[in-house]
Amino acid sequence: MKLQTLVSIATLTLLAACVHPNLSQQNDWKPAENVNDFTADGRLAVKVEEKGSYANFDWSYQNQVQTISVNTPLGSTVGQLCKDNQGVLAVDSKGRVYQAETAEELSNKLLGYELPVQYLHIWADGKRVANAPYRLLPDGRLEQFNWTITRSTNSEGKPKILQLENAKLNVRLVFDEVNHEPAASDQTQCAARLKK
Repeated sequence: MKLQTLVSIATLTLLAACVHPNLSQQNDWKPAENVNDFTADGRLAVKVEEKGSYANFDWSYQNQVQTISVNTPLGSTVGQLCKDNQGVLAVDSKGRVYQAETAEELSNKLLGYELPVQYLHIWADGKRVANAPYRLLPDGRLEQFNWTITRSTNSEGKPKILQLENAKLNVRLVFDEVNHEPAASDQTQCAARLKK
């Protein structure tokens, strides 16, 4: 093996070790009584049957309205998914709006598979959905609604990685920033619903 190859492997190994310093694995999944408002951003990877897609995300949970914007690396919004007390809607890059009563119904209609959007804020907060069946695996992962959930936190206890897996799909969110500031607005509906 050439010296250059050995140096490259050593460098990649070192970089991989430095990517997520001071992460700790979530082991205790208490039932969610409530989830505080937050905003977050980071990177998203979705793998379906060995085919992967990558994007950036901006996520807010304010006044029980959950909005996830999926963006290109250059910052253009590809689409937005929002859940409020009236249901779930998605807006594509051309401004077309799609609606459904549940996130599963909408994602199945648009993508061909179900995404558990209505639970993401709970799992990201390190909790499980209360009064719903669940199982804790020996390694600390949570099983709920046919998903296996892994959560890692940084040294401040904020989420750093949230990974969801089932038989068909693997979704990985890597958080760059998470803020638990009080809601800046009194919005109680998805913004796209207000524009209609």
